[in-house]
Amino acid sequence: MSAPPLPRWRRLVVDTAPLRHPAYRRLWLSTVVTTVGAQLTAVAVPKQIFDDTGSSAYVGLSGLVALVPLAFFALWGGSIADAVDRRKMLLVTNTGIAATSFALFAQAATGNREVWIVLVLLGLQQAFFGLNSPARGAAIPRLVPAEEVAAANALSATVFGLGAVMGPLLAGALIPLVGISWLYLVDSVALLVTLYAVFRLPAMPPTAREDGARASTGLRSVTEGLRYISMHAVLLVSFLADIIAMVLGMPRALFPELAERTYGGGIALGVLYAAIPAGAFAAGLFSGAFTRLRRHGAATAIAVMAWGAAIAAFGLTQQLWVAALFLALAGGADLVSMVFRGAILQTAATDEMRGRMQGVFFLVVAGGPRLADLLHGTLGDLIGPARTVVAGGLLVIACMVLVVLRFPVFWRYRLA
Repeated sequence: MSAPPLPRWRRLVVDTAPLRHPAYRRLWLSTVVTTVGAQLTAVAVPKQIFDDTGSSAYVGLSGLVALVPLAFFALWGGSIADAVDRRKMLLVTNTGIAATSFALFAQAATGNREVWIVLVLLGLQQAFFGLNSPARGAAIPRLVPAEEVAAANALSATVFGLGAVMGPLLAGALIPLVGISWLYLVDSVALLVTLYAVFRLPAMPPTAREDGARASTGLRSVTEGLRYISMHAVLLVSFLADIIAMVLGMPRALFPELAERTYGGGIALGVLYAAIPAGAFAAGLFSGAFTRLRRHGAATAIAVMAWGAAIAAFGLTQQLWVAALFLALAGGADLVSMVFRGAILQTAATDEMRGRMQGVFFLVVAGGPRLADLLHGTLGDLIGPARTVVAGGLLVIACMVLVVLRFPVFWRYRLA
């Protein structure tokens, strides 16, 4: 007997079906705690750099410093994730992330004002993130069935959105009271929760190759993954969509300057950092309205263009609450895009290639905003933050339209 249809209201809210699987549920619950800590560090690093230098360009430079190790280790980490037990890889890399967070705490607690020390530790932490994320993303299809992957991505994004709202707001409240160093400490302690959740996961050894060959982890393996992407237009465009949205349309390097000089300081910095994830969290709560869609390509393209429109509107605002509203709308659009881009990569690629696909995915997702930090921080000093934000948002829309026209197969793509 088939299950009765869900009530209409139930189909609109977040789909919790993936939580029926214990392993995924433990991993998901761990992110509830760790996401808040991670966002504390995400606010503390640019705040510390801006306080020490007074320059948005230096904040943007931190994006470039983080990108180099992130790029290398994300690509390499993807090939490793296809060749080793993904659970063991998650244990090792999460330990490294926690250790670097504690080192950031130590330098801040001892009164360090040398920016290069912060940048070195940031680069080291991004190297561990680069190794960690491909294994984590590739593990999801092992923990839930294919038809629940989009819902699992939405659940993860909803938790991230909640933590990313609470984290910046908490950071804004804590910095005047306890200083930046304690933000780093909370992050390193929270990561212990993730370590426990990963320890409880089942073993996830690599899938045997069809040709019987042993999986490799070197340059040849990385090259195979890149060639695989180039041969599948849908996968290629899913990456291009995120590059367009994040590199051209992510203005976070300008948040410290905008908070001080446009929105009057005070809680403005925390509000700006929290607004995008707040919108993502709200969209996640009602993700049941779209996670069951099968036209993943069209949904991604529309969401990216909506992101660009909201960012351009944000650049035209002078009032903090209006700015927060447009950033929240952008965050909701970004969540929709992320859910479907992730689902495309996790279901369209074979399991033996998923680690490498997730390596490139993480490189694009995390690397794009860091390139944006450099681009927006530099242009913001040259032409002003408002003009930089508006131009970026409009370019997102124009470039996404051109990509869809060039690759119509992406617009037509649907889950089989």
